[in-house]
Amino acid sequence: MNHPIPELGEHDGLAYAYFAPAGEPEAGVLILHGAGSAKESHFDFARVCVANGLSALAYDARGHGRSNGAWSPAAIDDASALLDLLRERGAPAVALRGSSMGGFSAILAAAKDGRATAVAAICPAPEDLLLQGFRAGRLDGFEADVAVLIPWLENEVSLRDAAASLAPDTALMLMHAEGDEQVPYTVSQELYEAAGRPKRLLLLPGGHHRSLQHDPEIQAESIRFITRAVRGELG
Repeated sequence: MNHPIPELGEHDGLAYAYFAPAGEPEAGVLILHGAGSAKESHFDFARVCVANGLSALAYDARGHGRSNGAWSPAAIDDASALLDLLRERGAPAVALRGSSMGGFSAILAAAKDGRATAVAAICPAPEDLLLQGFRAGRLDGFEADVAVLIPWLENEVSLRDAAASLAPDTALMLMHAEGDEQVPYTVSQELYEAAGRPKRLLLLPGGHHRSLQHDPEIQAESIRFITRAVRGELG
């Protein structure tokens, strides 16, 4: 199989891989991985983007992979900066796709940026579960600035409010496995209820926390949602 070779680069200490289609991209997609993961884990989705005429940028969040620093509240500013990088590389519109902690960051970054066309979040982890994880030491395998994260997650962040702020300019798609053992599927239900239109909720029976990230049908649904949002086809 002929896989597109990404351009590897660095932006403000963030290691990224940029995938470009053969022609001008219809849009660009920023790909955010989950806790303890890395950009390479989502190259499969980046290649699906390229096959559908989209550019894609996957990157290592701070504290992960080859990026500098520790994961902190600045993760949201990092994602916003990389959305701008996608725009600079010729994307006429941008969207975000994040998994777990990456879904959390994607929604917050889209709310902060205010100009993204769509967000596709898979099993997004809410602030209370992240807070519990950092306090209990369960979120390991990467470097995090826990002393700063705990008060931020406890007092300054509301994923529900961020989701509610996206409409009508940024479409929100939420995907969750009902068998998720780490983040209950009710989290996505609650975010969906808080969000305005355009929005979509996909709840899949069974599965687990990571079962949807690499599912070809879920990837295709994400691409379809983003493309329809870019074309103004969502009600």
